[in-house]
Amino acid sequence: MSYSYFTRIYAHRGGGTLAPENTVQALQLAHHMGFAGVEFDVMLTADDEPVLMHDAEFGRTVFGAGQMNETRWADLQRKNAGAWFKDPRYAGARVPHLDHALSFCSARNMHMNVEIKPAPGRDARTGELAATLCARYFPQDSNRASIDLPLLSSFSAEALAAAALAAPHLPRARLWRELPPDWAAQLAVAGCVAAHVRHDHLDEARCAAVKQAGYGLLAYTVNDPRRARDLMAWGVDALCTDRLDLIGPRFR
Repeated sequence: MSYSYFTRIYAHRGGGTLAPENTVQALQLAHHMGFAGVEFDVMLTADDEPVLMHDAEFGRTVFGAGQMNETRWADLQRKNAGAWFKDPRYAGARVPHLDHALSFCSARNMHMNVEIKPAPGRDARTGELAATLCARYFPQDSNRASIDLPLLSSFSAEALAAAALAAPHLPRARLWRELPPDWAAQLAVAGCVAAHVRHDHLDEARCAAVKQAGYGLLAYTVNDPRRARDLMAWGVDALCTDRLDLIGPRFR
């Protein structure tokens, strides 16, 4: 088993620190800056609509009180996802539907790392619906290389298992803060092609072990160019960064 990433640098949550996260405006910025890959988070609304959102509870990037899994899509559209960013250009940003992100990125050949980030208790359903919608844009095609498909990633094994049932042809990656002792067995059982690990829990030996086992390896969230160069020297395939201004799309 092996996986080669479409691009080496992914814009974290769309625009990193330069645009309100998980918005179409963030994706637009990444594209304008020349990024060929973006990462974003997917949750479900109360009426099972997959949307771009990181936090299960409102208050940080979306003003107001409440929970994602208790909010319907129509009500979510009335909430502001850009005003917190303190930049008048983004004041009117809204929480986008996954369909909006898939449409935008696929039309521009931007590779997508779709992180399935379920609200509590909604792991399987989130994995199923996110994968199903991605498969509508990227149906099974024997002539298409796996690196051209969106990569579904998650901390949740249950979400990835549901995604595998819904769209088995879409590649999957397991997210960890730190590699567990049985990481290779977990990747094999889940049919994953890659491991995504927090960069400060990686060293040269761990990177070598993942690569020797035949898996792809992405490090997150890398914002220091010196650290980025060390990780690449150790064989890390891809990086996810907030600092689009320091670690650009052609960083080496």
